[in-house]
Amino acid sequence: MSDRKRADAVYEALLSRAGERWVQPRKERTARILELLDDPQRTYRVVHITGTNGKTSTARMIESLVRAHGLRTGLFTSPHLERFTERIMIDGEPIDDGAVADAWDEIEPFVSIVDAELEKTGDAPLTFFELLTVLAFVAASDAPVDVLVLEVGMGGSWDSTNTADGDVAVFAPIAIDHADRLGDTIAAIAEVKAGIIKEGAAVVSAQQPAEAAEVLRRVASSKNATIAFEGEEFGLTDQKLAVGGQLLTIRGLAGAYVEEYLPLYGAHQGHNAALAVAAVESLIGAGTQHIAGDIITDGLQGATSPGRLQLLGIAPTVVVDAAHNPHGAKALAQSLDDSFDFDEWGLVLGVLADKDAAGIIAELAPAVSHVFATAPESERASDADVIADLVESTGQRATVHPTLADAADAAREWAASSDRRAVVIAGSIVLAGEAIALAEEEDWKSGWRA
Repeated sequence: MSDRKRADAVYEALLSRAGERWVQPRKERTARILELLDDPQRTYRVVHITGTNGKTSTARMIESLVRAHGLRTGLFTSPHLERFTERIMIDGEPIDDGAVADAWDEIEPFVSIVDAELEKTGDAPLTFFELLTVLAFVAASDAPVDVLVLEVGMGGSWDSTNTADGDVAVFAPIAIDHADRLGDTIAAIAEVKAGIIKEGAAVVSAQQPAEAAEVLRRVASSKNATIAFEGEEFGLTDQKLAVGGQLLTIRGLAGAYVEEYLPLYGAHQGHNAALAVAAVESLIGAGTQHIAGDIITDGLQGATSPGRLQLLGIAPTVVVDAAHNPHGAKALAQSLDDSFDFDEWGLVLGVLADKDAAGIIAELAPAVSHVFATAPESERASDADVIADLVESTGQRATVHPTLADAADAAREWAASSDRRAVVIAGSIVLAGEAIALAEEEDWKSGWRA
């Protein structure tokens, strides 16, 4: 069997499990199978990242900066845009099909053992995300990596990734999301997320609402952990637009980094970069060692963030952003204004039913001229008509399109009629993945062909 088929079979085996939306507050089951595998997550240093928005972008910047130091890296993020191997990166590339299949071969004999133990106690079998986490830990150990940059699946304290002990705990901005699982106040959500802070760790955090910052300070103190906040111990001191991205001046924990190029759009990405720099300073040199000029330059220039203000097409310009909650939508609306020079934006919008579509629309509708409502290819998708009705209730114009391909065609045709128009595709990570694949298939970078 080819490595590709073996890797696809691993994904099928994972999909047969309870899905990612099925979350039980438990990490003991993941810990049990890791124990049987001799705890691979203890064989490398770990940077652990939680928060509501910006986790994946920050994780990718941290990984790029660590790799620029000449260290071998692993990166575990969720979800994927096109193929599940994107979730486990080794040295900046999606894991090799053969490597992921070999890692699964190591794990599989122990799955039935733990499932049987769970069944005896009336507990549910191991889930998709629990086993994916174990797969990432084993693959990173097999590589082997020096540092694993690890993104929390949901929350923190009881997430399966929290079976690893982060040398550095990183907190992206905390807002209300997954309220049904994490709590309906910022303080309650921060309490769950603060569970990734381990004894003696270094903690770095983006600027937070006061109630979240208070929780993080208290938990860090109880764990004898150091803590540094953006805006206090480090921060972004200047950002300027540049071709294909921006020039950043960052005040780090250990020194200043002046006019470093980041090939990503959006003011929020500048703040993510400042957080990433502080995290890497904390990992390498305990916050006292300035990152060498060539290393920070290579690390930031090498940073990518697929599905986050990613350019998909030209003539007309088409960008995609995974903004799937109001906080992400607000950052996107700001970026459309700050980072581009267009008079009108067309928005192709598709949202999953378990997301706050009204909140997303409230942030995005004022920033665009026309909404092309559609639905991601998911059984969890909100109906395009429902999205259009929500848009029109804000006074904005919307048209309904049954598929992304239809919506993108209509939006690109609309934008092609003026060089002052552009298109943004947003509202769902699933939709973003579809858009990236469609843009490649139809070659949107060769321009609009009616």
